[in-house]
Amino acid sequence: MCGIVGYIGSQEAADILVNGLRRLEYRGYDSAGVAVLNGGDIQLRRSVGKLAALEDLLRQKPVHGTLGLGHTRWATHGRPCEENAHPHMCCNDKIVVVHNGIIENYVELKRELMDKGHRFKSQTDTEVLAHLIEDADEGELMLAVRQALSRAHGSYAIGVISGDDRERFIAARKDSPLVLGIGKEAAYLASDVPALLPYTRQVIYLNDGDMAELRRDQVRVFDNHGREVRREAKGIKWDAAMSEKAGFKHFMLKEIRTTPDDSKHI
Repeated sequence: MCGIVGYIGSQEAADILVNGLRRLEYRGYDSAGVAVLNGGDIQLRRSVGKLAALEDLLRQKPVHGTLGLGHTRWATHGRPCEENAHPHMCCNDKIVVVHNGIIENYVELKRELMDKGHRFKSQTDTEVLAHLIEDADEGELMLAVRQALSRAHGSYAIGVISGDDRERFIAARKDSPLVLGIGKEAAYLASDVPALLPYTRQVIYLNDGDMAELRRDQVRVFDNHGREVRREAKGIKWDAAMSEKAGFKHFMLKEIRTTPDDSKHI
């Protein structure tokens, strides 16, 4: 399963994104990438292989900015290569998407978008989302994301940033987990808790169908009808190692408690 990390705050985003992705390495991946907003420009860095390759690339070609998204990908649609690695961008390089899940009707949507003149750069289902959002965008990013997702069939956990919207980014989930982190003058996004623990212990688990708007000083959550809702922040008491054990004291206890009881099926 792929990993997602997002950040908006006052620190350099790239360091936080890579550190968060490293804490999600246990999920498995074949490529990694980050996108960081600098002014109105989105800086994209992607590489095949382990995070060390991405870190080498970032040393050679650093990115600067305090808003960004990161992703580790396990190939589904499209072979492992730089072009298929996340994040993915739209035609004008203004909309960037990271995505866990599968868009089941991406072939149909891709054909429709290409007929409208959209130019695709990858073989992934995810890139369709970036173009759908671009196609729907009339100046309100949250609305454009909602309209795009209403056309996508399947599962998703996504983060979205726009070069025209420097003060926030958008998250949404359906049938794929996503958690928000609440920091001091900062907000975080991740596909699993361990990525957040070095920075905050206050998290919000999104419900299925939720969308969220993340700003430095505010996180707002909306249900699948577009109504703003309150999702209670929860305090995490585990340390990073324990979180990867799902709260169990030892990995062995986790294995014992989570292994199916085959005797029930005899």
